[in-house]
Amino acid sequence: MKIYIFTFITIFTLVSTICNSQVTISEEIKKNIKARTENGINTGIVVGVITPDGVIYFSSGVKSLKTNEPVDHNSVFEIGSISKTFTGILLADMVIKNDLKLNTSVQTLLPLGVACPTYKSDSIKLINLSNHTSSLPRLPDNFRPSNDGNPYADYTEKQLYDFLNGYKLNRDIGSQYEYSNYAQGLLGYILASKKNISYEELLLEVITKPLGIENTRITLTSNMKNALALGHSEGIEVENWDIPTLAGAGAIRSTTVDMIKYLTANMGLEKSNLYPAMQLSHKNTFELDSNMSVGLGWHIKKLDGKEYVWHNGGTGGYRSFTGFSKDGNIGVVVLTNSTEGVDDIGFHLLNPIAILQNPKPSIAIKIKQNLEQEGAEKAIKTYWDLKKNQEKEFDFSEEKLNILGYYYLKIEDIKKAISIFELNTEAYPKSSNVYNSYAEALIKNNENEKAIINLKKSIELNPGNYESIRMLKEIGIDTDTLIKKVIVDEAILQKYVGLYELAPGFVLTISKKGSQLKAQATGQGENPIFPKSQNEFYLEMVEAVLTFNVNKAGEVQSVTLLQGGHEIIGKRLVESKN
Repeated sequence: MKIYIFTFITIFTLVSTICNSQVTISEEIKKNIKARTENGINTGIVVGVITPDGVIYFSSGVKSLKTNEPVDHNSVFEIGSISKTFTGILLADMVIKNDLKLNTSVQTLLPLGVACPTYKSDSIKLINLSNHTSSLPRLPDNFRPSNDGNPYADYTEKQLYDFLNGYKLNRDIGSQYEYSNYAQGLLGYILASKKNISYEELLLEVITKPLGIENTRITLTSNMKNALALGHSEGIEVENWDIPTLAGAGAIRSTTVDMIKYLTANMGLEKSNLYPAMQLSHKNTFELDSNMSVGLGWHIKKLDGKEYVWHNGGTGGYRSFTGFSKDGNIGVVVLTNSTEGVDDIGFHLLNPIAILQNPKPSIAIKIKQNLEQEGAEKAIKTYWDLKKNQEKEFDFSEEKLNILGYYYLKIEDIKKAISIFELNTEAYPKSSNVYNSYAEALIKNNENEKAIINLKKSIELNPGNYESIRMLKEIGIDTDTLIKKVIVDEAILQKYVGLYELAPGFVLTISKKGSQLKAQATGQGENPIFPKSQNEFYLEMVEAVLTFNVNKAGEVQSVTLLQGGHEIIGKRLVESKN
């Protein structure tokens, strides 16, 4: 199953451009960034840091593995969901100008014949779209890309409104945070429609032209095309994403120089007519927990007693981070043309108390080399040898092989795809997702009987894997008998309610409403969980299974989270008082 967010670099460059000597990037961070690009973890990384004393840029790696042209602070990247902060400022600007109010009902801005869903007579407001409390899902159920490499390109205005017309909300509006690309895309679309222009035209008119950031837009100019750092996934060059309808959620491209100018305005280091709207977008509008809240598009994180306004982003071949301290003392931009995240670099630059990771090279890069040079048998042997003898040296996560398998599937090298997906089922036999992916390749190879076995296994492991259910139905298999309805006594459900620490500062909260258990991780939205046995529960929105561990006395000691092939045990912290 494709989840929506493969060669070595041979020449490396390292560039540091200092605009003011009082601003520094530590040698530790420079060494860390250089190691990521040299080891093929990231193709290229560019960092910008701004303080009241000036700006510094630092870059390492290349724009393309084919040309080895170095990245620099003028290289163009997709910034993904950082686009949502621009959308938040566009909304705030209309509020400041009295064109709209944060509590304006979305329904009043929709075309005739389009009905925005309500809940208990309450309507969705613009603020709910901007701060992820609209009760609309992350993605619409009519999102069916014809090209997984460019998944948003064919999502239309008709689909945008058709989904809204037919969707039924399942909770109070404004009551819960649930990150939604759809809601943010809808917001950007209706703001632009109010002005009878496109989202990009609104962006240019209100933000980029007034701020003088000419290389921040959706449609690439000729200069931006020449400066484009090509996206990569596991060392393989991938397509750029086009996001016409949901543009406000993630369509913008930019450079580190432009993003630093954007931060300069947001931080108030250089006053602009937009500053009041920017300040409004930074205000807390909904609290996720004691350390995280959300403004308009932006998120606000408390770290070491200080507040940081931030957002990250990711598309098919890029990851991005931007953030600044509310006191205006420091701002950071980190852009990469690869799918390995850079949030830890960004937060560590903002405040050294945040942990700087040392990611490992992907095993997929090594296996791809072996597969193409020596064949499948040798590649598989290499995988198991390395896992046995050098497991700490590589990233063996399930996702790495899965991405490689889909690369071969995309270029229609079905045999290689099958060998990789089959290997992944052997490496992660408890993962529902790997059997789904393996089955997809088998179907393309006309091996339906074998595919059916793997799809059934996928559903057995996680009844919430609706992609497997859909695929079985398309083959003509009755799936009703595959999903057994499990009923757990409410007294047992109540025992599971409580707090479970999955990692220091990262807690999973299990709550109960009636006969429904819900799970919410620190800084994330709440999700219902459903029983597959008396102590195993699955999520529908996320490929994950929770197992509650009970001792001989019947006391719940911990919960085991199985996600992406990895198991994490969270010790129970507090007994529920409910």
